Amino acid sequence: MSEQNKPRKQAAYEYIKNKILTCQYKPGLRLNEQQLCQEMGDVSRTPVRDALGRLEQEGLLSILPKKGIVVSELRMNDINRIYEVRTLLEPYALRRYGARLEKKQAEEFARWMADPDQIRPDSFYELDDQFHNFIIQAMPNQYLLETYRNITNRNQRLRVLSGSQVENRIGDTFAEHLVILRAILKQEWEEAALAMLEHLEKARLATFQLIIDNEENF
Repeated sequence: MSEQNKPRKQAAYEYIKNKILTCQYKPGLRLNEQQLCQEMGDVSRTPVRDALGRLEQEGLLSILPKKGIVVSELRMNDINRIYEVRTLLEPYALRRYGARLEKKQAEEFARWMADPDQIRPDSFYELDDQFHNFIIQAMPNQYLLETYRNITNRNQRLRVLSGSQVENRIGDTFAEHLVILRAILKQEWEEAALAMLEHLEKARLATFQLIIDNEENF
């Protein structure tokens, strides 16, 4: 691949991926390669095809014979699988690598989580991501980190579709985070891992409720 083609392929990949993650391309939508080329300013098909191939590998779309390109849907089974991976990786990160976590950062998170009223609803997801990434980045295993990044792509789409329902979970989520953080600060890694498991199970059940409440979007 020439250096000249790399920027175009990367730009096409980032453009289409952003449209999928922000649900401008909703789950189940059929995409047309030629229309994508025109939408991106009449780019050639080569970078678009390369982008579509990468996104298929990431599970964000499917290229089906005789059916074309379809944005991957979000189903109950998908949510179960996302949380199955999370319940394997996040408690493991705490048990195995908790000692690598920076105490100062944990204390800062604890201050935020102790007063959720200071958090704007539109910044809730960002802080939630930062908290979970703080824990997961303790793992030095790049393969596990890549696996985690792949499932967070799917989780981001779910968040966009579920929309305003987030406010119902802010207080509960931060309280659950705070239990985890207090165990981290005590260096009680098994306690922290069990608290993480409980938090993820509650989040999974809340996610199912969001799907039910917003069924028309899925």
